[in-house]
Amino acid sequence: MRVTGRVQGVGFRYFAVREAEKEGIKGFVRNEPDGSVYIEAEGDEEALERFVMRIRKGPLWGHVEHLTLFEQPPRGYEKFIIRY
Repeated sequence: MRVTGRVQGVGFRYFAVREAEKEGIKGFVRNEPDGSVYIEAEGDEEALERFVMRIRKGPLWGHVEHLTLFEQPPRGYEKFIIRY
C-alpha cells in the first residue's frame, strides 16, 4: 500500500510496526523519496483489514490523505520491519 499525507517525520513507520505486531502481520514499511510511505503486508485476511483500518487513521501527529492498496502474491515475510 502507498500512504500519502503528513506521514513522514511523525513516527508513522514505528506506528506501522506496532500495529503490525498487534495483528501478527508480516512485511515491511519504508519512507519513499516523494514523501509517501510504502507498506507491504501479509497475514490473515481479517487481521489485514484491521491493520489497514489503523493505517488509514495513522499516528496521533500524522494525517493520512490517501491510501492506495495493491494486491500481490505473498512473499513469505518472517516479521514486520522498517526498511531504509
